[in-house]
Amino acid sequence: MNTMNNAVYFEQIRQLVELQKVDDDIHMVKQQLERAPNELKSLEQRFSATEAQRNYILDKLSHLQDQQKRLSHEIDDDSARIKKSKNKLMQVGNQREYHAMMREMDSMERINRSREEEKATLLEELQSQNEALTEINATYNALKAELEEKHSSMDVKLQTARDDLEKLAERRALVGAAIPRPVFQRYEFIRKRLEHPVIVAVKDGICSGCHIAVPPQSFIELQRGQQILSCPNCQRLIFWCEHFSLDDEGVSPGAGQQEAEEMADAAQES
Repeated sequence: MNTMNNAVYFEQIRQLVELQKVDDDIHMVKQQLERAPNELKSLEQRFSATEAQRNYILDKLSHLQDQQKRLSHEIDDDSARIKKSKNKLMQVGNQREYHAMMREMDSMERINRSREEEKATLLEELQSQNEALTEINATYNALKAELEEKHSSMDVKLQTARDDLEKLAERRALVGAAIPRPVFQRYEFIRKRLEHPVIVAVKDGICSGCHIAVPPQSFIELQRGQQILSCPNCQRLIFWCEHFSLDDEGVSPGAGQQEAEEMADAAQES
């Protein structure tokens, strides 16, 4: 009888783990569906921030260039006035007019020197802003290209994910149909109330779902492999990792499964 219980238990656990593998794939695809728009939104925000920074630099450059034109025009006008004053100076007829014109020329030259200094400072700032523009343009163009690529591929990726979900739903229905109804309903009850996953392995006495030790008595019962147990802490379904080995191709018996069956046979004989 115990051997029969073991066989039923192992088959049901194998079926549940197979179902969990399908749900793992569904969970992964759903996360992709959730992440894709969020990734696009994040990229759009980065692009908008970079574009705003770029526009700020362009506006600043435009303002600096206007200042440069104004200063150059004022410097040229002052230089022309100084030259004209120097020509007039040669024609001055008395000392008073001479000193008056010299004071005027000194004043114009001081103003011109001040404008020349302002222009030099302005040219330094222009160079700095042009360097900043070159740098921001590299980021701007890279983000723009990435955003265009994301937009063009987003619909394809989303449709592929939806197609994958449809196929996985069909596969889940087939796997679920092979599980005894009460066991399947128990799995579904937990799935709707707990975070993914539903069934997890216990290794070295630790539940891999909540990472808390399973009580010793429960762990002994789990090793016997006779009934489906839940973790007392997180309420997930649990199985002993030694009973099964999980790989990409599915679930296969582990060394612990044979041990459990031998333990059951020994207990029956005694």
